[in-house]
Amino acid sequence: MRRENVSDLLAFLAVAREKSFTKAGAKLGVSQSALSHTIRGLEERLGLRLLTRTTRSVSPTEAGERLVASIGSHFEEIEAELEALSALRDKPAGTIRITAGEHAAYMVLAPALEAFLPRYPDIKVEVHVDYGFVDVVAERFDAGVRTGEAVAKDMVAVRIGPQMRSTVVGSPAYFEKHPMPRKPQDLTQHNCINLRLPTHGGLYAWEFEKGKREVNVRVDGQLTVNTMRQRLEGALAGLGLAYMVDDVVQPYVTAGRLVRVLEDWCAPYPGYHLYYPSRRQSSPAFSLLVEALRYRN
Repeated sequence: MRRENVSDLLAFLAVAREKSFTKAGAKLGVSQSALSHTIRGLEERLGLRLLTRTTRSVSPTEAGERLVASIGSHFEEIEAELEALSALRDKPAGTIRITAGEHAAYMVLAPALEAFLPRYPDIKVEVHVDYGFVDVVAERFDAGVRTGEAVAKDMVAVRIGPQMRSTVVGSPAYFEKHPMPRKPQDLTQHNCINLRLPTHGGLYAWEFEKGKREVNVRVDGQLTVNTMRQRLEGALAGLGLAYMVDDVVQPYVTAGRLVRVLEDWCAPYPGYHLYYPSRRQSSPAFSLLVEALRYRN
């Protein structure tokens, strides 16, 4: 294959995946106009329209989707093999991209990376915070972090944290004006701080379990936020009840600034796991990070 054809195909893959000439150009280090010229040249040689362009979006045509499906995995395999060659270097090196939820990013990844990165100056780690379950292959991440129950069966899953527990909390000032809920259904009568999921735009349903009974409650309230910190601050300010991971609120419960409720309905669940494709060719840098994150009792 001619060298320019390889470059043009890589350019097409970048645009098709980013769905934007601007983002793809920034990723490849070329101008938007140069990238557009490259794609037009590729389409002319193939005699096919590969991308549908509007003033607001770019998306692959049927032919473009077929090309992405047929060549994308081959380029990924080449990149993985080239990355694996870093094993021949004296020092592990490379960039590792990880997707994780906000809590995992702050409570699990951040402490581990604080110790890991200074030891390996040639390794770079990019952490992308996302509440949804991301397809790490399609989005070109090396790995993702989610709770164990959410990891797909075709993925390698490495436990990187202990069991977790979510809890409902409110401030003493809030409970001076409102009765404590005794069962999850009582929450519909309370001012609750809702979480709007940044990825999907919907409101998160609060999940409860007691024995074999499982209950999901759609709560309502004056305040809706999209970050963990905002929920915590709202609860501390007495603006409503918040549904939080227990280790975040523990210091405030101990200090008497927050009060737990519905504790008998808040069951533990599997902790965080690092997940990645079973066919992934692990580089020395990635293997080192997996071991650094691995949870040990």
